[in-house]
Amino acid sequence: MPDKTDIQTTVEPAKKGKLGLIVGLVLALIGAGGAFFTVNSGMLFSAESEHDVAAPGEHTEQLPAISFVPIPPIVVTVGPAGSRQLRFRAEVEVAPERTEDVAMLMPRILDVLNGYLRAVDLAELENPASLIRLRAQMLRRIQIVTGTGHVRDLLITEFVFS
Repeated sequence: MPDKTDIQTTVEPAKKGKLGLIVGLVLALIGAGGAFFTVNSGMLFSAESEHDVAAPGEHTEQLPAISFVPIPPIVVTVGPAGSRQLRFRAEVEVAPERTEDVAMLMPRILDVLNGYLRAVDLAELENPASLIRLRAQMLRRIQIVTGTGHVRDLLITEFVFS
């Protein structure tokens, strides 16, 4: 016959408390909060030094002289039998003294953009990553029309494909 002492020794020992888990979780939260504060406040991995930031009374660098010439909105039908439309609106960045020259050439710019956008493949228009390449292609065509040194950049303000 088994003794009472044998029965007591076969019983599983009581589970350890969850104190270690709670302490570890609290320490992890404190460490994460401290790391966030350190990086966010600029103490660590800061791109700016104290000398780079201008005080309110100090002189800051002037922006370059630029002007923007708006391109009238373009709506192009694309796809089989013109089933889809592309709405395009942009502005051309130019030097202020070139604004009138570029505005005078706007019909040619519209013609070049219209022809290019109609020739672009439908799959390429649907791909969001291709906008950078399309922008570069359009800028190059505008620069060919306007001549060297007139147009600095093309800023796309609306590119809706529906």
